[in-house]
Amino acid sequence: MSRVQLALNVDDLATSVAFYRTLFGVEPAKTRPGYANFAVTEPPLKLVLIENPGQGGSVNHLGVEVADTATVEATQARLAAEGLASTDERDTTCCYAKQDKFWVEGAPDAERWEIYTVLEDSETFSADSGEESCCTDDTATETETARAAACC
Repeated sequence: MSRVQLALNVDDLATSVAFYRTLFGVEPAKTRPGYANFAVTEPPLKLVLIENPGQGGSVNHLGVEVADTATVEATQARLAAEGLASTDERDTTCCYAKQDKFWVEGAPDAERWEIYTVLEDSETFSADSGEESCCTDDTATETETARAAACC
């Protein structure tokens, strides 16, 4: 199973959850403070809502959720063969889930794409519950880090 992930910044989580519950006719798969996600079957979509007041209506990041770590690795190898660089994040806790993933670098308009699989649920947003930038890499600018402060 693969599906596209769309992570949106929203001004008010409760209002947004109500809207997307109605739009897609499904309940959120996960809700946490400032965070919710929907696992929509039709169309196949992982919709992530990140409460980020003042940034509502903007894209936080994009991704593709895949079935397992082997698929993450195969996709990374295929993209590397095509000349795309990536940043690994294995066995990481981000967005209330333990994940194996990588971030694709070099998108023409600097949009962030992650290819990931969820290994298990987590009660904390990141490995260090005080860490707010689990979806940034070491080369992220201050602006990118701020934008990703509540990502996934």
